[in-house]
Amino acid sequence: MKKLLLTFSAGLLLQGCQTTSLWSETQQQKAEEQNIAADVRAECSSVHPAEEAELCRSGQEGVIPVKHPVDELLAPIDPLPEAKQDETEPKVTDLWQRIRSQLAFEVPDNRRVNVQRNWYLKHPEYMERVSKRAAPFLYLIVEELEAAGMPLELTLLPIVESAFDPFAYSHGRAAGMWQFIPGTGKRFGLRQSWWYDGRRDVLASTRAAIKYMQYLHDFFDGNWLHALASYNSGEGRVRNAIRKNRRLGKPTDFWSLELPRETRAYVPKLLALADILKNSEALGAKWLPIKNEPVTQPVNVGSQIDLALAAEMAGLSVEELHALNPGYNRWATDPKGPHTLLLPIDKAEPFELALTEMEDRERLNWVRHKVESGDSLLKLAKEYHTSVDVIRQVNDIRGNIIRAGDHLMVPVALKALDSYSLSKDQRLASTQSRRRAEHKLTHRVQSGDTLWELSMEYDVNVRKLASWNGMAPTDPLMPGQKLVIWVDKVSEQQSSDAIMRTVTYRVRNGDSLARIANRFNVSISDIEKWNQISRKNYLQPGQRLKLHIDVTRT
Repeated sequence: MKKLLLTFSAGLLLQGCQTTSLWSETQQQKAEEQNIAADVRAECSSVHPAEEAELCRSGQEGVIPVKHPVDELLAPIDPLPEAKQDETEPKVTDLWQRIRSQLAFEVPDNRRVNVQRNWYLKHPEYMERVSKRAAPFLYLIVEELEAAGMPLELTLLPIVESAFDPFAYSHGRAAGMWQFIPGTGKRFGLRQSWWYDGRRDVLASTRAAIKYMQYLHDFFDGNWLHALASYNSGEGRVRNAIRKNRRLGKPTDFWSLELPRETRAYVPKLLALADILKNSEALGAKWLPIKNEPVTQPVNVGSQIDLALAAEMAGLSVEELHALNPGYNRWATDPKGPHTLLLPIDKAEPFELALTEMEDRERLNWVRHKVESGDSLLKLAKEYHTSVDVIRQVNDIRGNIIRAGDHLMVPVALKALDSYSLSKDQRLASTQSRRRAEHKLTHRVQSGDTLWELSMEYDVNVRKLASWNGMAPTDPLMPGQKLVIWVDKVSEQQSSDAIMRTVTYRVRNGDSLARIANRFNVSISDIEKWNQISRKNYLQPGQRLKLHIDVTRT
């Protein structure tokens, strides 16, 4: 009887373990699906804060991407014609088919890949939108990867990194389709200046990404999964995870490494996409056809040129030209180069012909400025939206001294600045003006300000504060920089159009918190909060207090 009870108990225990195991497995799968939705929401809110496009919206099945502002500007996709196949030598007309035929990565059948695959399959409208965004650039990317002997699975990496958005900017200060952070971009030859950011230049960043991947592949002795994980989180972190597992006697394959959640999902995303493309017919997945032929062509213009003028010569709008050349930050190309424009292939030859008939001095619009008392090179650069270096170079100036009465030649934009809607300044202005809450406040940055301190002061999320201003939370603030803050309620000291500044006040003899609060039109409780002090304590002459004031009411 005792034995029977033991057997019965053991059966219950085993059944309980199995039930627990099944429950844990289900919960784990749900948790991973929730993590994907959270990752997508995070991507939607941070991948494009410079323009703050509403990439996604909440839906019953999680997060559904919606239209991106440059989608309508990129080259349209014509339907593929019926392929007239030569029986001896079939021609591949669809670029996705060309990629599909060269996929070689082994895709494991595990939960981490399956969950990612299921998400992509449930959102075909997302994949269609990504394909449209990729269309002007995908042929160039495939050509570069094939020439370098790289696996064509890497053509899918920009989907994971940026959804093929050349203007993408993440919370980690990564920019462009391939999401380079500033340091890594410079390391692999991407120039970053006031005029130009090579991380957003599609052709330049593709070549840099290939160099980086080649380096990582060699660094990890030919292990592509380790290399891909490192592209996301850095080779040092992956190397340390491998060393740790080796010390503990554990396997060192990617699936066994202890890595950040983002990286653990990153490689499965790419493998899931590769599997969907390779087995699209069996999985019922449709990839929007893209012609297997060049649709854009790089043209070297030789020197700095106004983008509005270049667009006119190419028969494009400024927005269309800038959408194909997102590396340029301002109204003109960088005077120090590169001097390359990516143009629709049917526009390239007429553009080059028009370029040969134009003198270099006609490529920019000029003003003759008479220097007045109080002028400086920096002031003129800001006034004319150019750089000090350009004014120096054009006028053969060494140093920073200019004299009243002298005349300087300064290049200026051919059109009003708001005509260059995809320039860095106009994208920031568009971001800052987009309504996020009931009231908009403006804060002028003072020395010592940080995004974290300002988020505490205005009681807003630091990540949101950064995205409202086209920044990442880790970006440094510059004195004089204008930030917008969106709040649902304003205090008595703030108006909805407040212009906030941070000032440091030195306490004088006879001062009290009430007197200081009254003088600057702020509350005593705010002064206490800003300076971590109590009204019960006496103020000391010479003591410094930080105050955040609305200059329109003080």
